[in-house]
Amino acid sequence: MEHTIYDLVGGEPTIRHLVDVFYRRVEQDAELRVIFPDDLEEGKRWQFLFLVQFFGGPQHYAGERGHPRMKMRHMPFAINRRRRDLWLQYMLEAVDEVGIEEPMRTFMRSYFERASEHMINQDED
Repeated sequence: MEHTIYDLVGGEPTIRHLVDVFYRRVEQDAELRVIFPDDLEEGKRWQFLFLVQFFGGPQHYAGERGHPRMKMRHMPFAINRRRRDLWLQYMLEAVDEVGIEEPMRTFMRSYFERASEHMINQDED
């Protein structure tokens, strides 16, 4: 049986912890916080479901929202290089704080680097 990243990192509890640690950092950063809604719970839920699905877990995200269409879903938010860099910094710190081990750590970090670059939709102010 082939194991997915999802399985190898510990499944839903680990992904939930990753999302919680990431969002704790977002909540404390005034520059990044402005592009998130006042109530972070829905965003946390969608990010959790997406990451579970992306890394090989249950496909609940697709069942509820269809295709992720990440670029389109992020277009309403002003994401410049600085905000992308902050987002990535907090996500990579979360990966480390949660204790994701190699080789899953490198795989996840690489994904977050590529995906966050793709979300940039504005030049610097």
